[in-house]
Amino acid sequence: MTAPPERLDGTVDRKLLEILVCPVTKGPLEFDSNRQELISRSAKLAYPIRDGIPIMLPEEARKIE
Repeated sequence: MTAPPERLDGTVDRKLLEILVCPVTKGPLEFDSNRQELISRSAKLAYPIRDGIPIMLPEEARKIE
């Protein structure tokens, strides 16, 4: 039996996603594998993931509706 993968779609470590929060609201994040972003619904921001590294800077985030 193999262990479950630690990364979501080969980009974000599951344990990292569990501890990361939005730097603006301190709320939870959702992983969008299509856009390679971490979504903060409460802040209406999408943080990019570049080379497998989440860029958690509000000034780098994309505003979402």
